[in-house]
Amino acid sequence: MFFTERPTVLLTGASGFIGRALARALACAEFKLVACSRRSENGVEPRLVIAPELDDRANWMPLLQGVDVVIHAAGKAHDRRPGAEQESDLRRINVDGTLTLAKQALASGVERFIFLSSIGVNGQVTAGGMPFSEASLPSPTAAYAFSKLQAEVELLSLLNGTSMRLTVIRPPLVYAADAPGNFQRLLRLVALGVPLPFGAVANKRSMVALENMVDFVLTCVANPMAAGEIFLVSDGMDLSIGQIIEEISVGMGMEKRKAIFKFPASVLSVFAKSIGRSDLYAQICESLVIDSQKARRQLNWTPPVSATTALRNAGSAYIAGRGR
Repeated sequence: MFFTERPTVLLTGASGFIGRALARALACAEFKLVACSRRSENGVEPRLVIAPELDDRANWMPLLQGVDVVIHAAGKAHDRRPGAEQESDLRRINVDGTLTLAKQALASGVERFIFLSSIGVNGQVTAGGMPFSEASLPSPTAAYAFSKLQAEVELLSLLNGTSMRLTVIRPPLVYAADAPGNFQRLLRLVALGVPLPFGAVANKRSMVALENMVDFVLTCVANPMAAGEIFLVSDGMDLSIGQIIEEISVGMGMEKRKAIFKFPASVLSVFAKSIGRSDLYAQICESLVIDSQKARRQLNWTPPVSATTALRNAGSAYIAGRGR
């Protein structure tokens, strides 16, 4: 379906890492925007609307009046609690909360529902040189990724044959200077100027720069060919952990230093296992490669920023931010 004018967009998770950038971009592109968050932030533009708790009791109806497109970026990701307690909370927020929002959006006449999922739905690593694509069978290994898959499956079932069309986006690691999690830890390590032991790690990682992720979501809002589809999205350039560190170092003005040195990857793996962080080793040292050609081909989308430029920008912005 084509929108004859700028649609009204309801964005959840508008105070999060991706949500903040999406809210700014939607406002700059002059979309009519309802930017929702569970917390209020003074001085933030665009102005945030307090969202209901993301669970099966939420009442979204007052916020959905006149909305054409929902972009659902809210959710729960990081949780280190014991298995059953963690899985229950992930189910409540990422699955039940998402379904409640979708049901009320459908009842309100919303035309498009864009769900930000995760490449973790496909799996944690790619083996044998075969990249993940939209045709790959789901194989989540973490509770968070499994909750995203559950939400996808239930959304597809709910919206099958209805007037509201679903778009699912599965990004890999989304990065920028203010990215949370592992990328933020990597920026801190590189900024210390201490050589890191990843020179012998011959992996390949697909990632997506925050600018590219935001641009792709806006493309999905505007392009009718995104309706009813699942997309894997990336920068289109797959780099080893060593190359990632080197590009960040250049952005930090540290290219003349030795950013990495060679240390057996097998020893790193054994060490990670001994401290109970095999997951961290997999996220940094194993390969995760995405075939994102469908996004380019079907939507005629090109990432506006190259991976090397985005990584250097992240490094320089991180250093600039530390000096404030």
